[in-house]
Amino acid sequence: MGKALQPIDMMTPGQNLESYVQAVSTIPILSAEEENELAERLYYQGDLEAARSLVMSHLRFVVHIAKSYSGYGLNQGDLIQEGNVGLMKAVKRFNPEVGVRLVSFAVHWIKAEIHEFILKNWRIVKVATTKAQRKMFFNLRSAKKSLTWLSNSEVESVASDLGVTPEVVRQMEGRMSSTDMAFDASSDDDDDNAFQAPANYLEDSSYDPALMLEHGNWEADSNRRLESAMMELDDRSRDILVKRWLNDDKATLHDLADEYGVSAERIRQLEKNAMKKIRLAMGEAEFH
Repeated sequence: MGKALQPIDMMTPGQNLESYVQAVSTIPILSAEEENELAERLYYQGDLEAARSLVMSHLRFVVHIAKSYSGYGLNQGDLIQEGNVGLMKAVKRFNPEVGVRLVSFAVHWIKAEIHEFILKNWRIVKVATTKAQRKMFFNLRSAKKSLTWLSNSEVESVASDLGVTPEVVRQMEGRMSSTDMAFDASSDDDDDNAFQAPANYLEDSSYDPALMLEHGNWEADSNRRLESAMMELDDRSRDILVKRWLNDDKATLHDLADEYGVSAERIRQLEKNAMKKIRLAMGEAEFH
């Protein structure tokens, strides 16, 4: 084709992003006939050199798309590199028989990779996990023209466009407006700000030896008093409580009514009286 191929490292933007952008802009744009010829060589013959030429000639297009995502505070070189991955995936799947230009086909793949990268790196805590949440995330980013919160009419409009409730839109807006916080206080924080670090108030005390011992003693004492209280009941009342509350396979009032040959209401009365005796014996105001 008479067009010089660029070095393979053009696929990965280096530290000098400006030089990279200038370099990819010098790569000639393919005509429709040239693009179709390369696409057919790749599609029918598996020609990897043709694939490389298709990718290289569209790198400037990836740069253009990546620039539209500059408002997310992420490294532009990283966005371009992810977009290049999407471009390569598009080239691999491109069918010249469809009758569209590669640039039209590739835009979906390029944006998909950039979107995935943004969602993984924009916050430490993921703000969008489902397909619907991801769609809402990028739609809200486009709808918010300023740093202020959306008005009620704007929320209603976004909710209508996306087919969700206004509450769902507000929830996603709240996620997007939140900021990450380091778990430990920074060395630069003064005493007035250091206490706000989560490490100072998210302490897990469930494995504190003193508390574990206290809980163990309380549970053992409760079990002892319950066992003692149960022994004070008559055999029928004790059997009803065991089968109604303590067995894994709990009996119903009607099951016990059939067993003892009385009405279900009578079983309920016996159960209620037994509960009252248990509460009194254990010294509790209520039986939980």
